[in-house]
Amino acid sequence: MKFIKAIGKLILRKVLGEIDFIEYLFSSGRINKNSYYDKLTELVMKKVLKPSSVCIDVGCHKGSILRLMMKYAPNGTFLAFEPLPHLYEKLIQDFRSDNIHLYNLALSNTEGESSFNYVISNPAYSGLIKRRYDRPKETDTKIVVKTQQLDTILSNENIGRVSFIKIDVEGAEYLVIDGAQARIKSDKPIIVFEHGVGGSDYYGKRPEDVFELLSIKCGLQISLMSRWLKGEPSLDLEAFCDQFYNRKNYYFIAYK
Repeated sequence: MKFIKAIGKLILRKVLGEIDFIEYLFSSGRINKNSYYDKLTELVMKKVLKPSSVCIDVGCHKGSILRLMMKYAPNGTFLAFEPLPHLYEKLIQDFRSDNIHLYNLALSNTEGESSFNYVISNPAYSGLIKRRYDRPKETDTKIVVKTQQLDTILSNENIGRVSFIKIDVEGAEYLVIDGAQARIKSDKPIIVFEHGVGGSDYYGKRPEDVFELLSIKCGLQISLMSRWLKGEPSLDLEAFCDQFYNRKNYYFIAYK
């Protein structure tokens, strides 16, 4: 029975194509929204990364996206940022390579130290500011982390043009992008980023702010990953705000 189901999936994937197959899995309830975004992110990387691409993982967590970066850019250079000490230590153990640079800090638009909300019961919710939790009972505490601007770090690293950046920082994406403006303007990387109600709004940032930063200041277009993969037009400000305020999607792509 499992073999028959597997063959059926392969046939369906061939008939629909990769993107529509992923959308079918999501719409039919076979995968959740986070898995849906992860699969689309992989398709984006598969399409844009070259063997020696420079990739940046902001909010590396356990390294699942970093592994995919390494898969599609086998000779690439990778910078990964994880502020939680225990996750950072695990990344050091799991990723031992001269072309992987791991940083135990939170990227922001300021440099120094900051309090950081560590959600012990669900580390993925952790961030510079306490956000709304989807689950009713979570255990959290405050720790102190280092903060730094990506532009400053990259000015000290001779790594060439940045091709791809993934940002998943529980609402602090504006701060990360703001602190990386110089490199984004010069390199025009593909950026996959989270931006949704319950996270970004706790930082006092709205989609209007993110749109102005990425589109007006950095010269990038914004869209949904599925639209971009299908070659469909980017989102204008009104459509981007609609996605945010009506909670339709919370993962987006920025591109030249």
